[in-house]
Amino acid sequence: MDQKQADVDFANLQLSYTTIKAPASGIISKKSIQPGQLIQAGQTLFSVVNDNSIYITANFKETQMEDLKSGSNVEVEVDAFPDHIIKGQVYNFAPATGAKFSLLPPDNATGNFVKVVQRIPVKIKIQTEEQFMKRLRPGMSVKVSVHTDDK
Repeated sequence: MDQKQADVDFANLQLSYTTIKAPASGIISKKSIQPGQLIQAGQTLFSVVNDNSIYITANFKETQMEDLKSGSNVEVEVDAFPDHIIKGQVYNFAPATGAKFSLLPPDNATGNFVKVVQRIPVKIKIQTEEQFMKRLRPGMSVKVSVHTDDK
């Protein structure tokens, strides 16, 4: 009886390995798997776009950063929906410029230095009705206006 129970337990354990649980709720994108296909450990099957925390990353020039602060009110116009203005707030600032996080950061070791204005990623939390939020997708182009006169 013990061997049969061990076999059932082992079969249940093996069956549990066929269940894939997402790390977050959201929308599946870039699916590269078909039913019945064998997969390898670590193989990318799909991407999950978390639909509970949609935000905007605006890349401001370093010369525009002087008056920006966390909590500043923001108006966002999405290119796909030009008649709809979204309200938001500046949430936080990246710890470095986009160039420092790039795969191949620029190296000006040649002696011919040209000053290039850097861009700093700023995370903006948006507040809009849930029905409109479902229409937004990562990668959409937006125009961001920050109210720097807020007290």
